[in-house]
Amino acid sequence: MAKAATTLTGAFFANWRQNIIYIGFVVIFVVFALTLSDKGFLNPNNLLNIVRQTAMIAVMAVAMTFVLSAGEIDLSVGAVAGLATVTVAMAIAVAGPVGGVLAGLATGLAVGMFNGWLTTKVGIPSFLTTLAMMGIAKGVAMWISDTAAVPILSPSYSWVFGGGSVGPIPVLMFWMALIAGVGHVALRRSGFGRRVLATGGGETAARYSGIDTASIKFRVLVLSSCAAALAGMLYAGRLQSGRFQLGEGDELSVIAAAVLGGTSLFGGKGTVIGTIVGALMIGLINNGLILMGLEFSQQLIARGGIIILAVALSQKKR
Repeated sequence: MAKAATTLTGAFFANWRQNIIYIGFVVIFVVFALTLSDKGFLNPNNLLNIVRQTAMIAVMAVAMTFVLSAGEIDLSVGAVAGLATVTVAMAIAVAGPVGGVLAGLATGLAVGMFNGWLTTKVGIPSFLTTLAMMGIAKGVAMWISDTAAVPILSPSYSWVFGGGSVGPIPVLMFWMALIAGVGHVALRRSGFGRRVLATGGGETAARYSGIDTASIKFRVLVLSSCAAALAGMLYAGRLQSGRFQLGEGDELSVIAAAVLGGTSLFGGKGTVIGTIVGALMIGLINNGLILMGLEFSQQLIARGGIIILAVALSQKKR
């Protein structure tokens, strides 16, 4: 038994670069636990708040794992989440919670199909397509809401989509676990996941093997926008309002979470479990920086440093 444990431990650290996200998460948690114990870092409520603040990033990052694995990128997720909060809030005021859910999903589906069409049919690189969509989605959200917050007065919607809890466990944790589980199975155990990885690993070879790479790219971009819309629905439920500012800048954290977790920016490699740990790690760092008393500008600098580190590690692994 001891020999087997030693062997497993040795294998883990022998592939330290592959497992850097897990090592880093533990190290950062221990450092914060030791240095911020007097500021309530280990308080259960604080740890659950990290989950609440991270859940929306994690949901979008799972879908981003598929996008990056297919060799594409989506920079519009934060803006789409903000637009979804507004469309959901406005629809709930007219058609109730069910109408709000349908409006949110329709928002993600419409944006995703447009992004996918421009990328796969028109031939515009996804970087430019989604960069433009970032501005369009934010502009539409500001326009239809007149830049004002739209309140959500449905307690049932707010409870299910982010505001409720089962005992001490926030509903957001269940959403995060559900999306992570479905995403992991889809990427690792399904034919679709294998085709996504094959497309990103070598598009020409995948095409010659009979994979419709254009269809795969179209579908992952639709998936990404729908996940962003779901994140927006969770934002709206948790904060009981729709605001165009919600989700702003989230694309940086989403991409960082996926790449930190082991997903390659060059395509062909992705892991949903690593992405979830990456998202939690970013939430952990943000929480620790806040407890340290750092300003928001300093937190942005730290996030940028995380992305640089993630890219460097990804390049070395490749």
